Amino acid sequence: MSQIEEHFQTFPVFETNRTILRKISYEDQEEMYSYCRVPEVSKFTVWNTHQSIDDTKEFIDFVLNRYESQKVGPWGIENKETKKIIGSCSFVNWDNRNARAELGYVLAKDYWNQGIMTEVINRIIEFGFKELKLIRIEARCHPDNIGSAKVMEKTGMKFEGILRRHIWAKDDYQDVKIYSIIKDDFESVFGEDPAIR
Repeated sequence: MSQIEEHFQTFPVFETNRTILRKISYEDQEEMYSYCRVPEVSKFTVWNTHQSIDDTKEFIDFVLNRYESQKVGPWGIENKETKKIIGSCSFVNWDNRNARAELGYVLAKDYWNQGIMTEVINRIIEFGFKELKLIRIEARCHPDNIGSAKVMEKTGMKFEGILRRHIWAKDDYQDVKIYSIIKDDFESVFGEDPAIR
């Protein structure tokens, strides 16, 4: 049985039309802070708005440790034009025995509603099914997070329901919407040519 971690021994770098998906480093600190400090960006996340660049450094410390210990760490989303990081995407949870993984993502507000995150998630879904041999990829969002739900729908994920009081975040137990795409869906729509996504 394939182990997801094996595919991150050498961190996989991907390219989409407008982005490069690569490791996050301390050099990204300023750009990351510039969007993590925006309240609208963190409104529906489980993490709080960054109050100082120290908060961002602490997050990057966590990311670098995850690369080292768990191997499966987040991709920084680099804008090809500016060479600056504008968000991140990662498998936040994975289950090798059951061949499934959960995606999480965040994008700087200046890049919302341009199809960039859909482009990124499409590439990661392709990697998940074709290289990692996953059977199921899922993602979750706050019920009021319309933008995130749209990304899931545009990448072929199907709404499965609301998990009530599912997570503790920002001093409250919150409901979450759950979406998924399974390998059968992916193959029946895109076959061997995910470039049509």
